[in-house]
Order: sequence, then C-alpha cells, then structure tokens
Amino acid sequence: MSLIEQGKLRSRNRTRKFGRLDKKSRKMAFAGRGEATRDWVSRGVCNLYTMTATVDELRRVFGSFEGDRDNLPPFDNIFPKKPAPVLRRTERGLLKLETMIWGFPGPHAAGGRPVTNVRNLSSPFWRSALKDPARRCLVPVTSFCEWTAEPDPLTKRKSKIWFGHSSQPVFAFAGIWRPGEDAPFMAFLTCEPNKTVGSVHPKAMPVMLDPADYGRWLDNDHVDACGLAVPYCDERMTSRSDFAADREPRNT
Repeated sequence: MSLIEQGKLRSRNRTRKFGRLDKKSRKMAFAGRGEATRDWVSRGVCNLYTMTATVDELRRVFGSFEGDRDNLPPFDNIFPKKPAPVLRRTERGLLKLETMIWGFPGPHAAGGRPVTNVRNLSSPFWRSALKDPARRCLVPVTSFCEWTAEPDPLTKRKSKIWFGHSSQPVFAFAGIWRPGEDAPFMAFLTCEPNKTVGSVHPKAMPVMLDPADYGRWLDNDHVDACGLAVPYCDERMTSRSDFAADREPRNT
C-alpha cells in the first residue's frame, strides 16, 4: 500500500469516529443513517434530575405499589447511565417500583451512547416500546435541571435552573423501558417547551404527567397515550437558580 493510500485509509478511519467531528462534519456523517441515529443526535434536553421523595410521598401520589419499599435512598443527582427509581405495570396490573438505568443503549452507528430522551415519537427506535403498554412506565421526579444558554455575568459560568411542581413534592415523567442483561433501561418523552422551561431551554422539555393521566399513559392505546406529549401547564410549575443565595423555589 502506498503512502497516499495509507493516508486515505487513516482519514476514513477518523471519519468513522463521530465524536471527534465538528458539528458540520458530524451532520454529514450521520446523513442517511436512519431515524434512530438522527434521534440520538438530537438528544440533550434534561440530562440531570433528582428523585428525593420518600416511599410515603410516592405512595400518596402514585397509590400502592409493589417492590422494595423499605430501602429507597434519595437520588440527589441522576445522570445518564445511572440508576433511577421507576414505576411500571406488572402482569397483574399493579404498579411495581424498580431501579432502572437511565438511557437506552444507542444505535451502533452513533457509538452506542445512551439515548435518554424520546423526542421523535414516530422513530423506529422507539416504536415497539411506545406501542406496547407493558413497556411504558412512570419516572418519579422531584426536580429537573436545564443549563442557562449564556454564562452568568458575575461567575462567567453557565448556571443550573431547577424546575419542579408547584403543589406536588414528586411528579412523573412519561417513560418507556426495555429489559437489559444486568438491569432494565428507561428513557422519557420530551415535547415542545412551555414558557417556563422555554425561557431557559427553547428546544424541548420533559413530558410531565398529572396523576389523572397516569392510567392513560400506562394503559391506553399508542395514539391516545402519545397525545399526552404536550407542554405542561406553566401555572403549576416552579423554577429556581442553583445559586446559594436563591435556594428556595419561586412560582413562575
């Protein structure tokens, strides 16, 4: 093989490593590789949340459930690829509390990185889980985080904004799950943002469910369940900055 041919081979090998490409080259590299791959590229909303509710608080919001209800620790910082508590239906129709890993294993073409958010509901990557009620779940949340687009003038760093529910200590994202070798995986739906979240993250927000819609999400047909993927009511949300001087939630 000539030196020129060796150089071309090395160039092709570098091109296959999508994570090292700039934004324009990355887009070109993924072109034509299918909805699942494009869905992975567009992820990015809400990659940090908390679930610090007690078992009693979960029971008051979600009703009775099976599973380990004695040793539920606080989940102060849940990141992708980390364990998180999830509620799903059992074959007997009861709710069961389980620990799942946040993020579906991603497409091989995308390097296998976890896919945490379900935005394109028509993507083949999500279709089987969305159409099967047994694969839908509730993801308990006490708050979720988005980063500001611009750095703070004083700290010169981007800051976290935490969002929560104005009247419920714990609420739920609309989630889906799949089995895994060591532990099951979960991800949750996102949609267009409301004004509260959109002022910080204008692209998307997690799909938040009211208690009255838990059964609809878990049990109804695919089209009706996915109809819940709409922006949550601004009046029922709070937001707070991550600064030490501003620790208390404020109504928005």
